[in-house]
Amino acid sequence: MTTIARSLGVSRSNLAERVKSSEPKVERQRNRNSREDDIWLLPMIRKLTDEKPTYGYRRATRLLGRELKLLGKPQVNHKRVYRIMRENSLCLQPYVSKPTRMHDGKIITLKSDLRWCSDGFEIQCWNGEKVQVAFSLDCHDREVIRWLTSSRGLDGALVRDLMTE
Repeated sequence: MTTIARSLGVSRSNLAERVKSSEPKVERQRNRNSREDDIWLLPMIRKLTDEKPTYGYRRATRLLGRELKLLGKPQVNHKRVYRIMRENSLCLQPYVSKPTRMHDGKIITLKSDLRWCSDGFEIQCWNGEKVQVAFSLDCHDREVIRWLTSSRGLDGALVRDLMTE
């Protein structure tokens, strides 16, 4: 093929494509299991899903494989089991994470002095210095109980002292 491509002055890949397109196409036979062949599997799968309703298609395939092994029949592919379960509405509901609680940022307490919170922020001044501010709030009426500032930085001990006061 390379010698012919060089003598014609075309690329080898171009020549190979032309040869392929001129050949008659032969349909490749796929070894697909027919729908009639699935009829004997459906009662076995249905029995498994009735016994273990929380099992999905992968676990059902494993259990089905064990049963088929005892019966001396060939193993079944998990994709085939999934297709059969999907067509017969035996699949589990897809997992969706827990519904998230709406949190609007307000923590409500029944009366004052039951619950406190703290927070902090940093302010950059015009001259380039940074000032850190920490404060503690009463969660009932949002009143600032105590605050402190530092230009050297706030560490955990200062915040703990702030909350203790």
